Amino acid sequence: MLLKKEKGCGGMAITDFLERNARLYPNEVSLVEINPANQPDHAMTWREYTLIEASTAEKYRRELTWREFDIKANRFANLLLTRGVRRGDKVGILLMNCLEWLPIYFGILKTGALAVPMNFRYTAEEIKYCLELAEVNTLVFGPEFIGRVEQVFDHLQGVKSFFYVGQSVPSFADSYDALVQYCSSIAPAVELKDEDDAAIYFSSGTTGFPKAILHAHAALVSACLTEQNHHGQSRDDVFLCIPPLYHTGAKMHWFGSLLAGSRAVLLRGVKPEWILQAVSEEKATIVWLLVPWAQDVLDAIDRGDLRLEDYRLGPWRLMHIGAQPVPPSLIRRWKEVFPEHQYDTNYGLSESIGPGCVHLGVENIRKVGAIGKAGYLWQTAIMDESGAPVAPGDVGELIVKGPGVMKCYYNNPEATAAILKDGWLYTGDMARMDEEGFIYLVDRKKDVIITGGENLYPVQIEDFLRAHPAVKDVAVIGLPDDRLGEIAAAIIQVKEGAALSEDEVTRFCLDLPRYKRPRRVIFAEVPRNPTGKIEKPKLREIYCGTRLVEAQTTK
Repeated sequence: MLLKKEKGCGGMAITDFLERNARLYPNEVSLVEINPANQPDHAMTWREYTLIEASTAEKYRRELTWREFDIKANRFANLLLTRGVRRGDKVGILLMNCLEWLPIYFGILKTGALAVPMNFRYTAEEIKYCLELAEVNTLVFGPEFIGRVEQVFDHLQGVKSFFYVGQSVPSFADSYDALVQYCSSIAPAVELKDEDDAAIYFSSGTTGFPKAILHAHAALVSACLTEQNHHGQSRDDVFLCIPPLYHTGAKMHWFGSLLAGSRAVLLRGVKPEWILQAVSEEKATIVWLLVPWAQDVLDAIDRGDLRLEDYRLGPWRLMHIGAQPVPPSLIRRWKEVFPEHQYDTNYGLSESIGPGCVHLGVENIRKVGAIGKAGYLWQTAIMDESGAPVAPGDVGELIVKGPGVMKCYYNNPEATAAILKDGWLYTGDMARMDEEGFIYLVDRKKDVIITGGENLYPVQIEDFLRAHPAVKDVAVIGLPDDRLGEIAAAIIQVKEGAALSEDEVTRFCLDLPRYKRPRRVIFAEVPRNPTGKIEKPKLREIYCGTRLVEAQTTK
């Protein structure tokens, strides 16, 4: 049940919800972290781990109460203040999902500074670029990133403080664990208002160069209200969160748990058996999946690798998917295997504070294939090139308006003006609306390939491949894939007289991060128009077929 003040967005900061939960439900569990790779005995459940050494069990499962969550956030806020972090400063977060992630995020916000979550797949150069783009002066990072941070440490402009979360602290950083325990557990006396800047997230266009997206506390609060309205989280729900917390999708879905004061489980791993085990042991009621993970679960069941009778799945009431196109056939199969589950999808962008500006709704399962209608607190429209609304059934650009629209692209007024017009956010996605008002995506203006929930930027891959001495020209497009939604395909035009094999291309691409490597290589001519631009629509026609892609997407 929402408090009276929470029915609107006025006057609240996102940290108010955490402090309320710590006050009302101090001893109830707020967050659980599970690392299945460290499970001591796979024949035991976590409830039986009291019989073994506590430190061993903790490597597998850790938890925080709401009071502990708030205290940890307060301690980190006070640590930052002692290091000179003030209102308006930017603090980067470069961590894998862990129990420390959200207390660090909220600790940053409690100082009046801005939290700047970063993609854990970023290369060293991408880390440097984003830190400097957002004008970050403090970075919190974990053991997985020591090497990448070391590569750019001497060249970073503006980053003065480094906090390391983990053991074996590198020489250039301070230990988060060692320092935070000595800081005050009392919330700092920093007044926060809903219009105050709260966070910077990163997005990118077809060039692959990230833009820094600035959001206020009001946008974060609105995400809580939208998510809780869509999925009805109550104090009895348990949310299983698997996607990375740096992404607006995972965090803004968790915001429904924050608003309801209910428990969330951070699962570090995506194996089908781990997902079902976590649902079973933690009594999860809501699970957000990406298409590959849902497909893997179904495939494991079909092969007989997983038996549903081995798990206690009764509490599981809702499975929802986002972040990439969702094949309707996948959902039909899911409903055959899990007939009692509600299903939902949400569409959104980081510029719209993540998922929810368009929402299918669990009651509209008959409309699988659509992304839905305007979400709670949101408006939608589909416009032609002249800025006029299109007729039902016609294709135009989807635009959205609501309290979660970004303030701007940080320090980029030109890019801001191109996407924000009269309060409307121009998504760059082409869509149509049916006679019942349901919206279907049909294409994307932005030349982005969404594979396994992650954005790939063709220009980056094309530029890399062009460095090969045998490559004359190259174009990268997305091809449909049942498991990943799309895969990157490289159409390579070889220089006259040169020879190049698929194996050579594969070896050449080993210097790319794994998720950026083309999954398919095609040797053919790369068509260009008279102005020199690659004719990617022609390539898609050749290799994908001419059809409308009615896809469900949350970017």
